[in-house]
Amino acid sequence: MTALTRTSGWTRSRLFALLATAGVLLVFFGANAHFITMAFMSRPDCVLAPQTEGAVVYRAAKSSC
Repeated sequence: MTALTRTSGWTRSRLFALLATAGVLLVFFGANAHFITMAFMSRPDCVLAPQTEGAVVYRAAKSSC
């Protein structure tokens, strides 16, 4: 009778695919966390606003911006 050999499920290609997927997800979530952080840390009092209703000229809301 021949002995059945059992191979591990962790082949090099599967391990590489798992690590590559984890790396892509890490970069994706890290970038989104950075965007969310910058959105909350932005200064909303420095939003550009038109001087008059018909004009398309924009200026800073405060001179300190």
